[in-house]
Amino acid sequence: MNILVCDDDKDIVGAIEIYLRNEGYHVYKAYDGLEALNVVDKEEIHLILMDIMMPKLDGMRTTMRIREEKNIPIIMLSAKSEDYDKITGLNAGADDYITKPFNPLELIARVKSQLRRYTSLGSMEKRSGVYRSGGLVVDDEQKTVTLDGEQVPVTPIEYGILKLLTEHAGKVFSMEQIYEAVWKEQAYNPENTVAVHVRRIREKIEINPKDPRYLKVVWGIGYKIEKHK
Repeated sequence: MNILVCDDDKDIVGAIEIYLRNEGYHVYKAYDGLEALNVVDKEEIHLILMDIMMPKLDGMRTTMRIREEKNIPIIMLSAKSEDYDKITGLNAGADDYITKPFNPLELIARVKSQLRRYTSLGSMEKRSGVYRSGGLVVDDEQKTVTLDGEQVPVTPIEYGILKLLTEHAGKVFSMEQIYEAVWKEQAYNPENTVAVHVRRIREKIEINPKDPRYLKVVWGIGYKIEKHK
């Protein structure tokens, strides 16, 4: 697996490189957003670790540029730990967020978790099935989401949420249940993380995200995909 590490602090990049190489990953390095875009354009990258504060092109704008064409998992790295910064990173298109200084074991665990989801999108070993609600179709054999016959570009996390909810259309899932089913780890205050991803999904599948036809909120409980024939 090829992992791109992008941070303007060369010591941090070097340390992360050691952790990842010890796990058998091939590491590409970049020290600003423009270098990261160049690597992504030329190499097959399976996951990106992206610092937020960088010269030339910061991590937020770099992530948005990457998301215009690719659904590579992106884990944001930042010294900031406030919820606002986490939400901003997720809104930019990141799949996960880790605060510096980080525990190397936690970093590796998050990397492996994201790679499992990313690689499973192309795996034919998973149980196949087609789940639909009206014009919304999640094809778990092709690993695609379509709306009224048009394919919807989704990230691995977004796909996981849509598959879970569409497979069980009509059933309400709490944010904790969604987080633990999709992220495959115990949920600790998952509300902001799940809500951001749900909002991004709505922007992709709803004509009017403020009045959704498919992805509904059940106040005080969680979310569901509405059943449609």
